[in-house]
Amino acid sequence: MAHFAKVAEYSAKHPKPEGIEFAYGTAGFRTVGDTLESTVFRVGLLAALRSQGKQGKTIGVMITASHNPEGDNGVKLVDPMGEMLQQSWEGYCTQVANAASSDELVAALAAVVEAESIDTSVTPRVVYARDTRPSGPLLQAALEDGLAALGTDAASYGVVTTPQLHYFVRCRNTAGTDAAYGEPTEAGYFAKYTGAFLRLVDGKPHPSPLHIDAANGVGAPEVLKLAAAAASPYLSIEVHNGDTVTPGKLNKDCGADHVKSNQRSPVGMALQPGSRYCSFDGDADRIVYYYADERGTFHLLDGDKISTLAATYLRDLVAAAGIDDLQVGVVQTAYANGNSTSYIKDTLRLPTVFAKTGVKHLHHEAEKMNIGVYFEANGHGTVLFSPGAVAKLRRATPQTPAQDDAIQRLWALRDLINESVGDAMSDMLLVEAILICKGWSLSQWDEAYTDLPSRLLKVVVHDRTIFKTTNAEQTLTSPLRLQEVVDALVAKFPRGRAFVRPSGTEDAVRVYAEAATRADCDQLAYLVAGAVFDKAGGRGDRPAEFL
Repeated sequence: MAHFAKVAEYSAKHPKPEGIEFAYGTAGFRTVGDTLESTVFRVGLLAALRSQGKQGKTIGVMITASHNPEGDNGVKLVDPMGEMLQQSWEGYCTQVANAASSDELVAALAAVVEAESIDTSVTPRVVYARDTRPSGPLLQAALEDGLAALGTDAASYGVVTTPQLHYFVRCRNTAGTDAAYGEPTEAGYFAKYTGAFLRLVDGKPHPSPLHIDAANGVGAPEVLKLAAAAASPYLSIEVHNGDTVTPGKLNKDCGADHVKSNQRSPVGMALQPGSRYCSFDGDADRIVYYYADERGTFHLLDGDKISTLAATYLRDLVAAAGIDDLQVGVVQTAYANGNSTSYIKDTLRLPTVFAKTGVKHLHHEAEKMNIGVYFEANGHGTVLFSPGAVAKLRRATPQTPAQDDAIQRLWALRDLINESVGDAMSDMLLVEAILICKGWSLSQWDEAYTDLPSRLLKVVVHDRTIFKTTNAEQTLTSPLRLQEVVDALVAKFPRGRAFVRPSGTEDAVRVYAEAATRADCDQLAYLVAGAVFDKAGGRGDRPAEFL
């Protein structure tokens, strides 16, 4: 226990609030920022142990709640290759966060050391950052106490985007190896991604300016730095909703989640036909595009559209490079629009698989592919080049100038993509590069396929744990016979599809539906939601009947 001698002293400054249970989920801990001080302190302890368990490799800690309201906050751990925390450690995080006293906390930490056979003589290394939330400085101070309690070699990156921190972690742990990823600084990040972008677009016509809704978050100053680093008419941007100072503005009626959920432009942006628009979320790991047509009608280009755009371009480059045994694949979730899946399978003729909701699940499936493209419909995603794909690119011997050009473009695309995590700025450059190379407007991109009308509803229930699913969360196995009811309702509607899955954070379930027409889609969604309410313990107001 000597290793934990200072834990009790520091822990006394950050007592756990009574009556609150914390749970580490896909995005780490997320709740009201005012209640998180003890949890963030303990995450500092866990980050140190995780580093020691990885023989001193650098672990990342990010203080952010992404697209959540400003009053919320959160914290998550980043593993050595910039990926999400290994799932087996999520349980440790929950146990340590909920230890009721300093003695219980030390015991929980000791149990982690024993279970993972951690050598506590190794010097732990941790880097950390935060977003622009008002609770950030207080929580950062708590984190620093946790790191200090275990003698951590720690470094702060200050206020940066979540994907930038993931990038820094990967760079630090790959430096000096064949897998070296880049310079672990903001300047290194900007140089890598803008350099790759400019290699791809050189000699093409310049695009019109891109209007960026930065959700009044950390993406606003960072994307301006990115454009300054590029110093090129190929990246002409205008930032909207860039106020990171005024209280209450973060993600308020703006940002990628707002645009996706409400299918309309954010506050502060009047769409003009012919102009180009995109939205980040509050910590700049999600992105969606959109535009207004000549009639002023809003059109959304979400994660599904980005995924199919990237998959199309990569497929065509692989074919042009003449690399026969290099395969592009796509990973989606059940929330992917049905017409996007049909387009991938029937038009692009690419393999596609479904994963459970949550980026870590998509990332894991994409790692199994040569070149794996994954995006959630909310705009969070990236592209992964497997070691096998990289080896095939290295072995490729071009027989023509066209093949050589395609191979060089594949290398540039790999450098352009943040493979550690979904990254709004990197993904923006990816989309921009493809559109510039193809000479496409947003409406031309949108013409590839038309989304089926879809609807997402929430049903509050007494106990979400009774809802069990299979088939990548598309099929209910419990409550018994509820799936039969859903299937019978779906069968009544042309192109109908619906599924029910429990929320990961509250006693509610999500009902997703789509159908050939907007009227059918809405009716199907409300019928399924009503069935869930009636047959599986609905609480509060019953979902309104569709009229």
